[in-house]
Order: sequence, then C-alpha cells, then structure tokens
Amino acid sequence: MCGIFAYLNFHANKERRFILDVLFNGLRRLEYRGYDSAGIAIDSSLLSQNCPTSSPPLVFRQAGNIESLVNSVNEEIANTELNLEEVFYFHAGIAHTRWATHGEPAPRNSHPQSSGPGDDFLVVHNGVITNYEVLKETLVRHGFTFESDTDTEVIPKLAKFVFDKANEEGEQTVSFCEVVFEVMRHLEGAYALIFKSWRYPNELVACKRGSPLLLGVKELDQDMSNTHVFKDAHFLSKNDHPKEFFLSSDPHALVEHTKKVLVIEDEEVVHLKDGGVDILKFERRSGSSRPASVERALSVLEMEVEQISKGKYDHYMQKEIHEQPESLTTTMRGRLIRGGSSKPKTVLLGGLKDHLKTIRRSRRIVFIGCGTSYNAALASRPILEELSGIPVSMEIASDLWDRQGPIYREDTAVFVSQSGETADTLLALDYARENGALCVGITNTVGSSIARKTDCGVHINAGAEIGVASTKSGETADTLLALDYARKNGALCVGITNTVGSSIARKTDCGVHINAGAEIGVASTKAYTSQIVVMVMLALAIGSDTISSQTRREAIIDGLLDLPNKIREVLKLDEEMKDLAQLLIEEQSLLVFGRGYNYATALEGALKVKEVSLMHSEGILAGEMKHGPLALVDENLPIAVIATRDACFSKQQSVIQQLHARKGRLIVMCSKGDAASVSSSGSCRAIEVPQVEDCLQPVVNIVPLQLLAYHLTVLRGHNVDQPRNLAKSVTTQ
Repeated sequence: MCGIFAYLNFHANKERRFILDVLFNGLRRLEYRGYDSAGIAIDSSLLSQNCPTSSPPLVFRQAGNIESLVNSVNEEIANTELNLEEVFYFHAGIAHTRWATHGEPAPRNSHPQSSGPGDDFLVVHNGVITNYEVLKETLVRHGFTFESDTDTEVIPKLAKFVFDKANEEGEQTVSFCEVVFEVMRHLEGAYALIFKSWRYPNELVACKRGSPLLLGVKELDQDMSNTHVFKDAHFLSKNDHPKEFFLSSDPHALVEHTKKVLVIEDEEVVHLKDGGVDILKFERRSGSSRPASVERALSVLEMEVEQISKGKYDHYMQKEIHEQPESLTTTMRGRLIRGGSSKPKTVLLGGLKDHLKTIRRSRRIVFIGCGTSYNAALASRPILEELSGIPVSMEIASDLWDRQGPIYREDTAVFVSQSGETADTLLALDYARENGALCVGITNTVGSSIARKTDCGVHINAGAEIGVASTKSGETADTLLALDYARKNGALCVGITNTVGSSIARKTDCGVHINAGAEIGVASTKAYTSQIVVMVMLALAIGSDTISSQTRREAIIDGLLDLPNKIREVLKLDEEMKDLAQLLIEEQSLLVFGRGYNYATALEGALKVKEVSLMHSEGILAGEMKHGPLALVDENLPIAVIATRDACFSKQQSVIQQLHARKGRLIVMCSKGDAASVSSSGSCRAIEVPQVEDCLQPVVNIVPLQLLAYHLTVLRGHNVDQPRNLAKSVTTQ
C-alpha cells in the first residue's frame, strides 16, 4: 500500500542535493508496494550552521510516478533559484508514496498532508483512520478548513489544534512527543505516522498501530553499536559523533544505507532529537504521567542491495521467475536430511520442533491467508491431510474475520503471508489466539508482525521478491485481522511468511520462514513456489511419526531435492510461452481448469494473468465444469487445462474431450510424452512439463503460467512490476 520514508542527519554536513537524492531513492525503493502519487518535505534555508530558521518547510507533491515528482521538484527549484549546494549540519526530511484509499490521485490528496497555512505540522501516513469524519467535523467547528479528500489531513490539523491549545498563553511548554501522544489518543484505525514540524526544528516523531514501521541507524560509535540497546535520548547523544537516522515502512528502503534496524512495535512512539533516540510506550488513558522509555534491541537486516536490483533482467517479475531454482534451494537448505544406510530421510523445521506434538493432537488444521498465499496453502492441503490424518480447512482471512467463524483451543491455525503484515490475516491471528488456538506462521519476512505474533513458524527463505500480488510480506491487513481473531479463540497459531520480524511472524506461536528473499514485483512468483515447498515440508514433519508413510515421505524428499533442476528445465519453455502469449494478445478472457493438486494451480495461474496483463481470467475446478462454466465455451474462448499425470489424469482427459466436442480453443499442460494422448487429433496446443511427485507438481506447473502472464503483459504494453490499482503489501483493509 502506501510507503513512508524519512531521513535525519545529525552533525553530518549534507548538501540539499544529497538530501533530495536520499529521499527520492527511498521512494524508488518503496514504489513496488504500489502507488499513484508521491511527495516530500525538506527544510528551508539556514541562518547559520547551528541555528535553523523557524520558517515553514518546502513541500512538493505530485500525482503519477516518482520521476514525475522528481521533475516537478527540479522545475520548481529552477524557478525559485533554490541553492542545491547549500549544506545542512542538521536536517529532517520526510517522503511518501500514496496508494489512494480516500480521494483521487491528485497533488492535493498526496502526502505530506499539512496542518494548514504555514505548514506548522506535516504528516506522512500509511493506513486508514476510521474515525476521520468525526474528527473532521470537530476540527471544522474549531475553524479549520480542509483542502483534500483524505483521511490523513485530520492528523496534522489535530496536531496543530493540540499545539495551539497547549500554548494559548503564548509560552511554549509542550514537547513534540506530547503533541503526538495527544493526537494518538483521538485516532482510531491502523496507521504508521511520521510527524515533522518547523516548530520543533531538526526533530521527527514516528508512531504506529497496525502498520509496519522500521528505524534504521547509521554511524553509531563502536561502544554504542556493541550494546545493541536503545535506552533514551541521552544514551545516544552523549557525544557529537555524526549520525544518520532513517524511518521507513519497508526494509528495502533502508538496506542501502544501514543494516542496523529497529522494528517499531504497536503503540510505540520514536522521537529523534539532538542525535538521540527516545522510544516511549503510548498509553491511551489521558492524564497519565510521562510514558516510560522502552529498551529495545537493534536487529541486523538479512538483505543485500543486489537482491533489490534487476540485474540482467528487464523487469523484477522476470528476474524473480528465473530465480526460482535458487530460491527453492535456499528454502530447503538445511531442512532436508538426506539420511543414509542407517538413518531415514527426514525434514527438520527448527521453528516447529517444540510444537509438533501439539499440532499432531489438533482436532483440525486451519490455513488462513489472502490471494497468492491462500492458493499456495490450497495446493498443499491434500498432502497435509494424507500425511497427518488431520482434517484441513481453508479460510480467506477477511472472510474468517467477517464471519467470526468458530476457532477452538484444539485447533492449529496456520497463517501464510509473504510480508507477515497482511492486515486481515493479523486480525484473524489475534482472533485465533484469543480462542486458544496454536498459531503457526509461514512467512518470508524476518521480524514481520506475523513472525512475531505466532507461537512458532517456518521462514520460506525465497529471497527478495520485488514484483505485487502475494501476502508473503507477513503484514497483509486481512491476514492480521484473522490472526487476532484466531488468537482470541485460543488456537495454536502458526505463521508461514517471507518476512522475518513482520507482524505475523511476531504474533504467531511458532512458524516457518519461507526464505524466498526479497520479492519486489507486485505479482508474487518465487514466494508462491517456496510457500508450497515449505508447506510440503510441514506435512512431512507432522507425519514423520507414522511408519506406514515412510516410503511415501522419502519419495517426496527425493523429489524436493531434485525440484530445482526440474524448474530449470521448465524455464526453457520461455520462448514457447512468449509465442503463445502472442496468439492471446488480443483476447479478452481466459479460463483455466484444474483438479486435485492443480486446482490451486488453475486459481494462481488465472490470478497472475488477470493482475498483470489486465486480461479477465478465471481459475475453475474442473469437476464444476458442467455446473455453469460449460455455458461459456465456444470456438472463440481460449481455455487452458492442466492435465499432468496424477490421480485425476483420466478425469482431466474426459474434460478435454468434452471441451473439444464443444469446439473450445484448448491449451493443455501435460506431462512429457503425453502430448499425443491429450491431443490425438491435433485439436489443442500442448505444453509439456517434467513429471514429479504429485504434491510437487503444482510447483512445476505454475512456472509456464507465470511466463505466459509476464509475456502477455509486456506484449500488451502494461507495467509488469506495478499492475494497475494493486499493491504489494496490503496493510489496510
């Protein structure tokens, strides 16, 4: 969704040109999250090196992409003859990419939003303020006028109201933090906020509730970096060593500056002042004494700058599709035990080992996710039921939260999210925990909310994914809502996410990180395949105490070990899928039929086509073909059928014959050597893929559909990495 970024330098001489470049590059690192406008605010000139003027900052806002903002800023600077070489000993700048929720994309609706004439307070915001209409009415009654259609504008105006009221007698006694605390007491909803004010020069205040926010620290002296703990502002400002601070909603914007980060928790307020960091815990009750300082440990970002570059590829999505052999290897590294003459092959998932007995005793396992993460869980359901003998149900996070469906203490709730910050998933997680369920997290984002909140988990280790439509972040709004719901009901909550340290990773009882690496493309590719592999390994771990399935488990482990080679083989279909995309470029719709393990492949393949190429596409369970979808079939409609060899192969052959009898334009994905049998009369186009264990076939089968979606998008002239209206990490409902 939206992205926020801030940069503050202390005792470090930086030219205005450099400061602008830092802010612009921060926004470029955030643009993969999805946006339709952007803006920045920087300080105006200094009277002297050590004494800033008390004058309003310079605010630039623009609809469109980041480069539109850059060009607009450069034009305005040229017209005003602003000195780009001017050096700032201290400076605080903020920046924002906006994904419209309230108000159309336009400069007046872009951030930073202002308190009014004079720009006393500026705010950048990620999230949604649910009570903004009530606050707006109150502020209007007190004489405030509003220029935008956003919910955000009430925040800086409320800060101005609090500031003015506290200083009615003309004597400034209220601190910046105190202003923000009073503002927070009136806000409802989810948000991450950064405040800037010329009333408090060289200071920034940030706070969060339900949306991700990180603090990056650079150039601490050796003694301080060894302690790894923030105590209060005096601790960090006891000397005048140069320091740089960065605030961001996403680690991708921090990694090129520093790897020392602090994940800000809900209800925490971070005050940057005089080279120090003060972290305070917000208490909602008014009239309380000064909140106590919070001691927090620094973390180290496990990410390299190279992971968030395109390298030799034209687009992030293309890069991430072709990275899948390596990302799958990383996901499995250290987790598959090859065994030997006296030891069986097995799986080791450190994040789950202490909870396996509890999971095996569960009455049922409930998978909860959104979008691509939901599809990955669906692909893994059959093998989990087969090896564990436990009923597995599927829940879309927002639907579980809306229904308040039953979750029991005897349940294990598994939360699947790339980012670990999916809002609806986090709500469901909290609900599951309140109901006593064991919560397991599967995520690719270390330190995400889902990673922190679940009882245990597994990291998918898929690497950076920069391309938008997955909840691998662990911060997806609907998933977080479902998580909260599951926790309330006492279920064991397991997190599966790609983002270590994300909200879902933190909230679940345990979990598995998918380790897919950073994924930048909006359309999730490598995180999806890594999620399936992690959940297959989860099934192997849960079923490892059953002797009768030993042969089956060892065959799957052998298949997992060879899976990267199979993906390399499938990637050789790239040109063939490009040719197919050329044939489909003018089509308006595509149906994809799947069954068994590959029903999820049909859903995910159709999702990829629709979200990036903007072609209507629908994944359909082949068993439901006669219950409605068959009415759509004619000689003009392209139809893809997934018919690789598994228990459903003969049924899929029947589907192909029925569609052919109705003159359907068929594209059939089949196992190598089966092209003749699925297209005996040459009536369809066959795509041959290598055959693997049935539970791993969805990993192989999705790759040609990913390639098809990519090439369709490029040929149609659309933006592959930033699909229309979509965001990478859905941190609001």
